Amino acid sequence: MHSAFYNNLKNSDHGNFFLIAGPCVVENEEMPMAIASHIQKITERLGIPYIFKASYQKANRSRSDSFTGIGHQKALELIGEVGIKLNIPVLTDIHSEEQAVLAAAYVDVLQIPAFLCRQTELLVAAGRTGKVVNIKKGQFASAESMKYAVQKVLQTGNTQIMLTERGTTFGYHDLIVDFRNIPEMQVNGVPVVVDVTHSLQQPNQPTGITGGRPDLIETLAKAAIAAGADGIFLETHSDPGKAKSDGANMLQLDLIEKLLLKLVKIRAASY
Repeated sequence: MHSAFYNNLKNSDHGNFFLIAGPCVVENEEMPMAIASHIQKITERLGIPYIFKASYQKANRSRSDSFTGIGHQKALELIGEVGIKLNIPVLTDIHSEEQAVLAAAYVDVLQIPAFLCRQTELLVAAGRTGKVVNIKKGQFASAESMKYAVQKVLQTGNTQIMLTERGTTFGYHDLIVDFRNIPEMQVNGVPVVVDVTHSLQQPNQPTGITGGRPDLIETLAKAAIAAGADGIFLETHSDPGKAKSDGANMLQLDLIEKLLLKLVKIRAASY
């Protein structure tokens, strides 16, 4: 497991942004390594610090018949294997105090889902593991209010914290990103990430399947880098149309290099 990468993320003021990217959920044994190795080759060439992301379980699904995973233990082992074999930090999301302890044995970053960003016991449990904690700003929360989530983790003695912007509820079926949230959350002294693909979701559809606007991924990502985001979060899949979760707002894997090349140029021009 990795321990020093968080300091590099915090000290990237005049360097490159970092990338959190991977599939929404582990769908099979081959997927995590295939996606991670593809992205790692690109990020190494472009000088972008990379954190692999994959959920081992999808707990927040609209419909009870939606795919939720291949099994907790198996999926976590596959995510952990990516970190070990590729020597990169890995991230997954958690939904309970028990899951914080379970996942911490395999990953470097524990992610708090947006809907759970106010859950005190979950934040404290994540902080106590000593892992980096990435807290997603709730769709209902203000940027200023996220200081309280940060404080809950800090009280455990853990100072390795990130905050992620992922859009604010705009009516029943849409989200909007307020780019003022980036500097407002950076006031907390932690790296701030913009979750581009989830910010383009169109939730609560009558079908029970979340929609999205993947055609706007590049636009939102460019704006995030120009606005000073420390990191970018992207979910990606080799064939989003066949993805078992969140395919409607994912970036196709073979398009990621073209996008990152543009973002690197914007970052260089901005600093």
